[in-house]
Amino acid sequence: MTYQIIWQPQQGPQTDLITCPVFEVFFGGARGGGKTDGMLGEWIRHAEDYGPSAIGLMLRRNRVQLIETIERSKQIYGRLEGWEWKEQEKMWRSANGARLRFAYLERDSDAEEYQGHSYTRIYVEELTNFPDPKPVMKLMATLRSGAGVPCGFRATGNPGGPGHQWVKARYIDPAPMGYQILHSSFKNPWTGETIAKERVFIPSKLNQNRYLGSDYVASLQMAGNENLVRAWLEGDWSVIDGAFFDCWSNERHIVKPFGIPGEWLRFRSMDWGFAKPFSVGWWAVCPDKFEGIPRGALVRYREWYGASAPNVGLRLTAEETADGIVSRETGEKIAYGVLDPAAFAQDGGPSIAERMMKRGAIFRRADNTRVGPRGAMGGWDQMRARMKGDTDGNPMLYVFETCRDFIRTVPALQHDPDRPEDLDTDGEDHVADEARYGCASRPWLPKQTVTPKPNDLTYEVQPDGRVVSNMSIRDIVLAKERRRRMEIE
Repeated sequence: MTYQIIWQPQQGPQTDLITCPVFEVFFGGARGGGKTDGMLGEWIRHAEDYGPSAIGLMLRRNRVQLIETIERSKQIYGRLEGWEWKEQEKMWRSANGARLRFAYLERDSDAEEYQGHSYTRIYVEELTNFPDPKPVMKLMATLRSGAGVPCGFRATGNPGGPGHQWVKARYIDPAPMGYQILHSSFKNPWTGETIAKERVFIPSKLNQNRYLGSDYVASLQMAGNENLVRAWLEGDWSVIDGAFFDCWSNERHIVKPFGIPGEWLRFRSMDWGFAKPFSVGWWAVCPDKFEGIPRGALVRYREWYGASAPNVGLRLTAEETADGIVSRETGEKIAYGVLDPAAFAQDGGPSIAERMMKRGAIFRRADNTRVGPRGAMGGWDQMRARMKGDTDGNPMLYVFETCRDFIRTVPALQHDPDRPEDLDTDGEDHVADEARYGCASRPWLPKQTVTPKPNDLTYEVQPDGRVVSNMSIRDIVLAKERRRRMEIE
């Protein structure tokens, strides 16, 4: 009997994905690594093994992205005997009764609609398009089977996007080279039993896809700048293209901790958060040039980021937060503090700011101007100006290497797609907002180099015979006006 091969995994990461028994797998990295095919192929094997007990859900962030995944599924599944596409339900039913439904989560709240469902496989394409992990984590709660089918979560993604940071923290940072199984333990509150869940990162690389050659590589190289090309070709998660703060440099702005001299002015800035993280930053102002740091520069020497996980708050009360701030300032003289203006709002009782000040954490309202009107400098402009630095190229903002959450989140933030001069608030922007308040509390502008206008009119004969003046007609008029005023005085 002759068999026709409709689809088979490529040797390497695609095969590793399909045969991986780990509960949670992230298959990501470079573009063109065969990630979508890997997801669709993994479902074929799962459907064949478990028949009508296999129930899958394939997700994308929006409808447009979902269409492309569906079209690719039709190219593969449509050639399989007995597989039928249900257009109205957006679902494939295999010959043995396995079902794979396609859907999209355009809003994080859409995940609520799936609570109560039961799936044996969940696939999420382009995981970095999800700015917050919470809807994805909620979907994991639907992985269960009364028939004893081994359940699993599979996701793909490339570097970049609003969810870059949390995806990188969950899958890449613990094992950058991949293939290392990570364990998370959970305790059953009724039985006391400890359950371990496993997850693994399988890197996908373009050069491991034999169907895409040099022409596709050239297309990627044409499409972006050097950083973007590195991220696309190599799957480099340390590269951030389209960064809002493209003037940030680890080499220029991060410094090793040093003893802050006693005479330096110190202040704090804060962005309030409860369900989302709060951020508190402590700053020192350099009064004169100090070990390469120019006069007037801000040095971030301490931070407290109230998060239990990326973009998930500690849920501390105002009083608990204030106590934590005060305890960290023991023996220090803090000149002032600036706080998110929303924390001063009153709603039938004392505001967050009032409650904190009663515990000794004193604040005033921060300037919350994000983008200045009609060319005026807003808070983001202040941060950029300090990052770019003075006319000698020295930054006017420095961060101790111990301020890990500033370093982790601020450089990765992206532009708002609808308002490019502002920051995309879907990202983990709490440290950036807090730092903006700090910079706005001490406005700074680089000195402008002004070329003095000439007072004396001279002429010079050029090699080609032209006679050139050192002054324009307007300069001549202004010079005469200056001389007239000097004579009157």
